[in-house]
Parts: sequence; C-alpha cells; structure tokens
Amino acid sequence: MSRMTTISGCRSCGDPGLVQLLEFGAMPLANALVPAEDLGRPDARYPLTLVFCPRCALVQIKETVDPDVLFGTYLYFSSFSDTMLAHAREEASHLAARRGLSASSLVVEIASNDGYLLKNFVAMGIPVLGIEPAANVARTATAGGVRTEIAFFGSELAKRLRGDGLRADVVIANNVLAHVADLNGIAAGIATLLTDDGLAAIEFPYVGDMIEAVEFDTIYHEHLCYFSLHAASAVFARHGLAVTDVERHAIHGGSLRIYLERAGRMAGDAVARLLDEESRRGMDAARFYEDFAARVTKLRDELMRELRRRKAAGQRLAAYGASAKGSTLMNAFGIGADLLDFVADRSTVKQGRYTPGNHLPIVAPEALMEKRPDAVLLLTWNFAEEIFRQQAAYLSAGGTFVLPIPEVRAVGKEVLA
Repeated sequence: MSRMTTISGCRSCGDPGLVQLLEFGAMPLANALVPAEDLGRPDARYPLTLVFCPRCALVQIKETVDPDVLFGTYLYFSSFSDTMLAHAREEASHLAARRGLSASSLVVEIASNDGYLLKNFVAMGIPVLGIEPAANVARTATAGGVRTEIAFFGSELAKRLRGDGLRADVVIANNVLAHVADLNGIAAGIATLLTDDGLAAIEFPYVGDMIEAVEFDTIYHEHLCYFSLHAASAVFARHGLAVTDVERHAIHGGSLRIYLERAGRMAGDAVARLLDEESRRGMDAARFYEDFAARVTKLRDELMRELRRRKAAGQRLAAYGASAKGSTLMNAFGIGADLLDFVADRSTVKQGRYTPGNHLPIVAPEALMEKRPDAVLLLTWNFAEEIFRQQAAYLSAGGTFVLPIPEVRAVGKEVLA
C-alpha cells in the first residue's frame, strides 16, 4: 500500500455517491509529534476531507494513510489520563458482572494500548489477550502483566487465533472502530472470535454529539469513520452480529457503547429508542450535516478573535494538551507560535517533542506555574474537569483557561468552587 490512498466508495457499504461535508486541505498527521532533531524537516501532510454516505449513513474521511505510518510507533498512552483509567475500571467491572466472567473465561481487547483496561480483568483473575499494533505501547502492556500480541486485528488474525483454540467470551474494542479502513474485516473478525453466546462491547465517539457540539477537532487521519447507531448497526449486521443494547457516555465529548451478540438475540428498548431519535433528528440523511462546515468557520472566527484580542493586550498565551484534537484545531485554524508560547502535557512520552505543523514545544504541566501564562487554550477540553483539578494552583493564582468547544469561553478559579 502507498502512504495514502483515496476511497471511491463508502468504507462500509461501497456506495460511490459520497456527499462532501468539510474539506480541511493538507494537514499534518495529528499524532506525529516532532523530535527536536527533525525540526528542520517539513512535516508530511495529507488531504483531509469529510464525506457522508447517503446509503448507510456513515460519516467518514476519503483519505486512508498507511496504518504502519500512523500506528507503527504510537505516542498516545491511555494510562496518563485519570478519566480514562476510571472509565476503564467501570467498564471492566460492569462486563465482569454482566457476563459472570471467571478464571475459565477469556476477554480479548482490540487495540488494547498500554493495558490500561485489561489490567482490571487481570486483577480479577480473568484471562485476557490484548491485540495492539504499536510495538512500543504493547511492550508497556506486557511489562505490566497484560498478555499482548503485536498485530493489527482483522478477519485473518481472528481465524488464526480461533485455529489456535482461542474463543472470546467478551471482545472489547474501544475507540478503534473509527481507525480501521477495513470495517467489514474487523466486524467479520469479531464474529469469528466470539463464542456462540459471547458479547462484544464496542465504544466510539458519537457523530450526533460531534455535529451538534461542533467537535470538528475529532476529525483527523487516524479517525477514518464517525458513527451513528444506524451506521454501526449496518456494519455488524452484514456479519451476523446484532446490536442488543446501547449506552451513551460523556467521555470524549460524547460516546456510544454498543453491545453485540449473534443475530437473533432480542434487542433492548434502548436500541429502538436511539434509532428512533436518530431518525427524528435526520441523522440518516445528508441534510443533518450540511451546515457543519459553516459552523466550524464561525467557531474559528470567534476563537481567533479571542486569542488575538488577548495577544494585542499584551497577554502571554500557551496551550494545554498535546493531543490529536489539539493538532487538528491548531492546524485548521492557523494557530502557531505567533499566538502560543508552548503546549503543556502530562505525558512524559510527549514532553521534549514539538507539535505537528506549528512546532510548539511540549513541556510538563509544571510550566503553567513556572511561566505563568495569562491564559491557556485548553486543547483537551474533553478532559476539562480533570485538568482543572490538576491545575488548581494555576487557576487559584489567577490563571485562565480558554475552552474552544462547543463555544469559546474563558474560565478562572470559579470552576474550582
């Protein structure tokens, strides 16, 4: 595969009649943080175009960057977020109780990252297997006692694992379905690996919340697809799996967790209610998405006006969260070193590197108290409450966070009350 290809039809159903929603132009890879020694080299940039399939209602990007480029070495470690760790503990406890898991069960997680979720099952004495393509992240999981195979998950890997005698009582796939070019391959793989009465729990950012709250910053090359319940159900139905339950979660700006079982199982009322809600909102038709680009432009104008006003008044500005979301926002809006001095981030893996595209230095969070910027653009707005707690000293000292989404607003120490 070349470093990038462009689809001619829907990633789910193959329909060629895709409707364009938003075009970013050439963008750097959102997680391609730059080492100091590479600052003199130009960042690789790829087109980024959001489209909608009128046949199966899947929102997706047209471009597919080689997954080895995106995930061969990965700098996102879930364990650096307290919110993610708490969310993982809740899910593990819920699934263990829901399915009556024991020492004779098997839980498989697709894209298991650093073992942040599976370690909860290990602590309960429940056998696990993580599937993680990024070797550096997988090694961290293995060192922490989480059995992990370094591989991309798909139908062929599932067949091999099943041939080796492995069947999963529970398959978990959190925030990975959006990353997969071969949607039908991952759906077929899950169907192959599950036991006959097994359960799959799939979590992903919800496109309904993304559109409603103008969460355009979740759009980047790693996120190939953006799902409604209609779109997700269509993918798995082709492979004999039915959505039997669904939950809405606040994490990542609004997510769905769907539960899949073999076709023929009775679906709960929550599934019918959400499908009806999506139909009423028109989420299965292009018109629901048509003004998204205009709303992104309006948000850009408001944020840039706020940042430039502060800069003109002599304020020193920085950002918090060297995230993929932040990369999309800064590069799409043209926010660079003329406005921001640095980006603070809790991840020690990211510190010492530079942000893609605009090359801002990434430093430890202690810099907020050491350098005392007047205002900090909160790029990881989806973890706002956690960050406010961690940066209580900065806020108490008179610091300000500027939140860009869903609307531009500035907050200070009043959020600590």
